[in-house]
Amino acid sequence: MSWISTLLGNLNYGTILLLMLLESTVIPVPSELVVAPAAFHAASGELDVVLVVLSATVGADIGASINYFVALYVGRPVIYRFANSRWGKLCLLNEEKVKKSERYFDDHGIAATLTGRLIPGIRHLISIPAGLARMTYWKFLLYTTIGAGLWHTILAALGWYLATIVPEDQLEATIQEYNHYIVAGIIAIVVIAIIYLFIKSKLKKNNHK
Repeated sequence: MSWISTLLGNLNYGTILLLMLLESTVIPVPSELVVAPAAFHAASGELDVVLVVLSATVGADIGASINYFVALYVGRPVIYRFANSRWGKLCLLNEEKVKKSERYFDDHGIAATLTGRLIPGIRHLISIPAGLARMTYWKFLLYTTIGAGLWHTILAALGWYLATIVPEDQLEATIQEYNHYIVAGIIAIVVIAIIYLFIKSKLKKNNHK
């Protein structure tokens, strides 16, 4: 995707917002190769790291909202037809990925829109089952903002840290190397969050008895 490479070569707040908007729909834009490099440049004063996280999160909110409303209004049959179409394949989308996001949403309820934003392969699709389930939009947006904001903060912290130890020409390879540790850490956070929400829900039900 040469156009994405061109945009990555000219990172600014508008570009970050646009790329994260696309990443939160169905277009495969790796957020770790956008937010972390932006924070890398922020460490040298070229950008403001807070605005990097804010731009990325606003973009993710807009993209996720597009998915939500498309799913809400067009319904499951159209979503699955697109996933199985040639255009869906070009977006690295398929029926199994959509089913996986639906299963995750069914298993974890509305909290899936928060925790799902932290899981690779689920992150950009979790808004589809939220729309299909007709989840309250403002609750969906709140959870999406928290989840996306947390994810982008982690990536920004990584980029800021890498600015102290690697030159720019080694940045992408180093991010890919650290990505395994990021995924493991994120999974741990998600597990803790799910356990917390489960315990909170149980305590709430017991208090109402």
